[in-house]
Amino acid sequence: MVDFFVQGGGFMWPILIALLFGLAVVGERAYSLVNSSSDTNKFFEDVKSVYDDSGKDKAIEFCESTPGPVASIFLAGLSKMGKQKEEIEKAVQNAGGLEMAFLEKNMIWINSVITIAPMLGFTGTVVGMIKAFEDIKMANDISPAVVAGGISQALLTTAFGLIVAMIMQVSQNLFVSIIDKLILDMEEQSIKIVDYLQSAKK
Repeated sequence: MVDFFVQGGGFMWPILIALLFGLAVVGERAYSLVNSSSDTNKFFEDVKSVYDDSGKDKAIEFCESTPGPVASIFLAGLSKMGKQKEEIEKAVQNAGGLEMAFLEKNMIWINSVITIAPMLGFTGTVVGMIKAFEDIKMANDISPAVVAGGISQALLTTAFGLIVAMIMQVSQNLFVSIIDKLILDMEEQSIKIVDYLQSAKK
């Protein structure tokens, strides 16, 4: 593998940097999304139980101590307890919008690596082909041995760039599916908490 990297020439380095940067973002997003995932139905029942047993303040404390987007939405709704339904809905929607933005944070960087890595690879391919033709010109010969080095460099940079893009694409697709599920859970629980707060005793 190291030999292939060296044979690929100078353009292998920016592709490697793009890969390392992309993996760092993937790690950050994976950690964040894992912490954001929870059993939302159980959490809703826990909030109801705390509210019914100990009141609004304890329910707010419970939400504040629980990580995740759904807890933030519940906290926004509980903070407007006793207000008109429209105010509660607006607070919950605003909190949901902020949490959606947090879930999608840094995804653009993964998409950037998906776009840039193959472009770097293709640029390396062009440079490799130019080198091959320069070698032909210098040697005044078109034998395979003369052009092998340039063509090898061209193919290696393309392959490496595409592999990096595929790794990032798989990661992005996985994260998008997780985010979609979290957003659906948020929307479902938003409706439930608004209805519950309206029916609960003040």
